[in-house]
Amino acid sequence: RAVAVVIDPIQSVKGKVVIDAFRLINPQTLMLGQEPRQTTSNVGHLNKPSIQALIHGLNRHYYSIAVGYLKGRGGGSGNGASSAVAGASNGQMGGEEAMLMNLHKSVWTEALEMPDFKAEDDRTLEKLNKLVSLAEGYEKRVKEETELTKDQLRTRYVGKVDPKKHIETLGQDLLEDNIVSVSRQMIDKEASVPSACRIEAVDDDADGMAVDQTA
Repeated sequence: RAVAVVIDPIQSVKGKVVIDAFRLINPQTLMLGQEPRQTTSNVGHLNKPSIQALIHGLNRHYYSIAVGYLKGRGGGSGNGASSAVAGASNGQMGGEEAMLMNLHKSVWTEALEMPDFKAEDDRTLEKLNKLVSLAEGYEKRVKEETELTKDQLRTRYVGKVDPKKHIETLGQDLLEDNIVSVSRQMIDKEASVPSACRIEAVDDDADGMAVDQTA
């Protein structure tokens, strides 16, 4: 006698879950005219069946049982056989929030992955060209400031790009990117290439084994 917990994904929204549980009816019980339910005290707490559900065999091939559940963290609490099933289905930590947080989740090894050198070179070259144009704009602004009065300087550059600020930001980004890139290359090199000390130790062991064999 299988138990099924059904959740309607269309009608279920945040804060409200359309859920129901069903259990198969033993055909021999129906033939003997006995009550298929182990307890009838929770009949008043059941969801009102729809006409479509009755047509599909509700109360003839299977019957509805009450479901108690908790949204989010924690297990489910229900009546009869629905308790364990509802607890298993709703007791997952975080629910949809945990699922979305694990989407595109970063791992610590991603920092050691080497990017494409060609793409990295193109990005660096693009930033350097932008840095040159910003330097030219900053030089032009410095020359203009010597020719303008204080009143003109107050409104001359309102709403315009500040080359000095962008030069500082872009220069800092270039330094950080290159430092991280070189550090990543050194770490990957040390992790993948055996060091000279290890090679010497292996050679010494091999020489010792050769001497023992000749002796």
